[in-house]
Amino acid sequence: MFRKHKKKILFHLAASLATSFIVLGAAGAFVWWKRAEIFHYFASQFLTQTQSAPTTDEVKKETVRIITQEALVVDVVKKSDPAVFSIVISKDVPIVEQYFDEWNPFKDFFGGDFGGFQIPQYRQKGTEKREVGGGTGFLVTKEGLALTNRHVVDDAGASYTALANNGKKYDVEVVAKDPVLDLAVIRLKGTVGFPFLTLGNSDLLDVGETAIAIGNALGEFRNTVSVGVISGLARSITANDASGKSETLDEVIQTDAAINPGNSGGPLLSLAGKVIGINVAVAQGSQNIGFALPVNLAKASLASVEKYGRIVRPFLGIRYTEVTQAIKEKNKLTVDYGALVVRGANQDELAVMPGSPADKAGIVEYDIILEVDGEKVTEEHPLASLIRKKNVGDTVRLKILHKGVEKTVEMKLEEFK
Repeated sequence: MFRKHKKKILFHLAASLATSFIVLGAAGAFVWWKRAEIFHYFASQFLTQTQSAPTTDEVKKETVRIITQEALVVDVVKKSDPAVFSIVISKDVPIVEQYFDEWNPFKDFFGGDFGGFQIPQYRQKGTEKREVGGGTGFLVTKEGLALTNRHVVDDAGASYTALANNGKKYDVEVVAKDPVLDLAVIRLKGTVGFPFLTLGNSDLLDVGETAIAIGNALGEFRNTVSVGVISGLARSITANDASGKSETLDEVIQTDAAINPGNSGGPLLSLAGKVIGINVAVAQGSQNIGFALPVNLAKASLASVEKYGRIVRPFLGIRYTEVTQAIKEKNKLTVDYGALVVRGANQDELAVMPGSPADKAGIVEYDIILEVDGEKVTEEHPLASLIRKKNVGDTVRLKILHKGVEKTVEMKLEEFK
C-alpha cells in the first residue's frame, strides 16, 4: 500500500516544504538550499516507523491473549473465593499471674519491717482460650465436607473454627485424618447449601500449566491469591512441621505460585477453576518453590470416608530405603532400583512389623522388593505410591530379591492402623 502511493506522498511533502520556504523568506532560502538532506531525513523516518510498527492483527492478538489470561484468573478467583476459608486454631492455655513474696533477713535481728525485700513469684490462675495457629481449608460438598492438611488439625486438645471470606464463622468437626498422607477431611457445622469447589484430574497435568493458589497467608491475610505455573511433577520431599515432626511426601506437585505458612490446606487451582492440588509445604530458604498434594490422592480419601466413615489405607508393614546407584555400589548389590527392607535408627524400629502382611508373606530384613504386580519400584514410582493405589483386601504379587535370588510372593493387604 505504501509503495503504491509513495510518489504521491513525496510530492505533497515537497510541495508543503516549498510553500513554507516562501513564507520564511531568508530562512526559507537556506532550508531550500538544504532541501535534499531535510527531505531524506523525514522520508527515512516515515519509512522506519511504517515498517517497524506492529500490524492491527498483531496488536489485537496480543491484547486478546493478555485479556484472556487475566480474565480467566480473575474469574476463577471470584468463583472459588466463597468456598475457601481460614482455619483458626484455638487452645486452652494457662493464665500466669505475678505476685510478690516479702523476704526480710533483718527481721529476726532487729524486729519490725526494716530492710525487707519483695521477690516476684509466678503461679497459674486458671486457663483461657487463645488463638495459637491457623491454616486453610476448602469445601468440596454442599453438605459442608472440606479438605485441609492433617497437620493443621492434628492437635486433639485444640478446637477449630472456620472463618469464611464473608466474615461468617463455623465450628469445625474433624471427620478423618489420613494415616499416610498429610491430609484431613473436616466438616463445617451448619446448614446445607455451602458453596464448594470441583475436583480436577491431577494425572493430566503438564509442566508449565498455570496454577492459582488461595490461602490464609501467614495465618493473617485471608484468601490471599498467588499465580504461577506447575514447575514439576512427582517430586519427593521431606516436610517438617512447627513441632519438628518430619514426613516424607512423594508424587507432590511443585509450583512457583507463592505458598506461605498459613496457606497449608488451601486449594491449588487450574485456569478451568478446578482443584488440582492441596497446598502442603514450602521449601525453606528458597524462593518460588512450593508443593501441593495431587488432588487425585484426596479423591481416594473422600471415597474412603463415604464408604467407611474414616480414611482407610492398605499397608505392607515394613521399613525400607530406596535403592540407588550409590547404595548399589556401596553394598555391592546386583540391582540399582527397588526397596531395600531395613530397620530404623532405633533398636525398636524393626524392619518387618510382626504379624503384618509382609511378615506373613515371609519377607525379611535385607530383602529387596523389585516389583508390585509387574510394575518396577523406582524413584519415579516408589513403593509407597504403588501400594497406595491398592485397596484393603487386595492380593498383590511382589517380585523380591532374597539373598541374591529372585522370587515372587503373594500377600493380602491389610488396613493401616
